[in-house]
Amino acid sequence: MKIEHIAMWVRNLEAMKDFYTTYFGAIANEKYSNPKKLFESYFLKFDDGARLEIMKMPTIPDSTNDVYSQSMGLIHFAISVGSRENVDALTDRLRQDGYEVVDGPRQTGDGYYESVILDPEQNRIEITI
Repeated sequence: MKIEHIAMWVRNLEAMKDFYTTYFGAIANEKYSNPKKLFESYFLKFDDGARLEIMKMPTIPDSTNDVYSQSMGLIHFAISVGSRENVDALTDRLRQDGYEVVDGPRQTGDGYYESVILDPEQNRIEITI
């Protein structure tokens, strides 16, 4: 078995698509729109076949979770960039481009090398080897 895709609601569909295609090399499908429900989405495909669905619908309320004091439920997803040097380089690039680096890069106690950044809508993304 494998996880087929992960989905998240977003406020700015185009900005989020641009973020994941620019920094993580995702390829976006054509935008799907359902005018009756005011629903729009993209599937973003990564090199290894993993997919992230980003979705927008005006009736979805904002999350009440605080990105700094984590709570139960899905809290982050990790994207592997292949090497320690790539983790450092991408983290530095994101920092220079104005994105918040929450943690790292650092070696964790369980052997991972990672950093944690916030995407344009404050979702926690772990960048790892």
